[in-house]
Amino acid sequence: MLSNKEIVCPNNLLDFAHKKKGVKVAVVNAGKPLPMLSVQDAVNENLIEPIFIGDKNEINKCAQDLKWDISNFEIIHEPVENNTAAIAAKLASEGKVKIIVKGHIHTDILMKEVLKREYDLLGKTRLSHIWHMTVDKNDKPLIITDGALNVLPNVKTKMHILKNVINFSKRIEIERPKIALLSATEEVLDSVPSSKDAAEITKLAKEENLDADVFGPLAFDNCVSKKSAAIKGIKNEVAGIADVLLVPSVETGNSLVKMMIYFCGACAAGVVVGGKVPVVITSRSDEAQARLASIAAAVVALD
Repeated sequence: MLSNKEIVCPNNLLDFAHKKKGVKVAVVNAGKPLPMLSVQDAVNENLIEPIFIGDKNEINKCAQDLKWDISNFEIIHEPVENNTAAIAAKLASEGKVKIIVKGHIHTDILMKEVLKREYDLLGKTRLSHIWHMTVDKNDKPLIITDGALNVLPNVKTKMHILKNVINFSKRIEIERPKIALLSATEEVLDSVPSSKDAAEITKLAKEENLDADVFGPLAFDNCVSKKSAAIKGIKNEVAGIADVLLVPSVETGNSLVKMMIYFCGACAAGVVVGGKVPVVITSRSDEAQARLASIAAAVVALD
């Protein structure tokens, strides 16, 4: 059942990212093979100019193993893994880097630094995570949010997540994104709290006149299948043709993304948005192509 399909970075995401050249990024605790390979790929695509943070000897050894000359790039020597995140956050706060890229470091340690008020990296909306999902290199993406950062968001937090994903969608030329508020049902039931949240968010999105078609609750089949929506008699602007799935919890989003990766060979480009700098927080087990795609998504997310 597991897919043997090779994961490929989507052309459309790279094309959007190529409009911005050589963005300065901080690579947090660099010096491991996969993070270094993805950064090399992003440099070869002329997307970024890295500042490597971590053990200088390990960074140079990885570069040598990749036959990559990094002599033109800055290395900030910090051998203690948990100290590297603070250096990256400070660089971002001083405007010296525009993106933070997670290397071999735990996500909670990195994000704890990013969230510290002393660095002033927070924006007008709450931080949220976006997955840009594709199966083939020329696929139309399915965007899933939030499957990595906000664990069990309430309606107020989901409205921040919604506004962040509308902003990102427009950057990849989805001018009026169709956003499905995912639940286990298309009915509003007291026994399914996510369905009640979805109904409230649908109402709020209309009241705030957000530039998107937003509807929920919708079960997964009714989000992505016109046939399923038609059989169930569900008629609205989103059913069956959603560009975005706004999920009720991190478990839902994480599971959907991992299922697409492992069963379909999907490329998952993930980025934290809503702050003053995008943050790439790929899993330590992610393939290099997914890491490249995540860096591309972060470049696209830049103001």
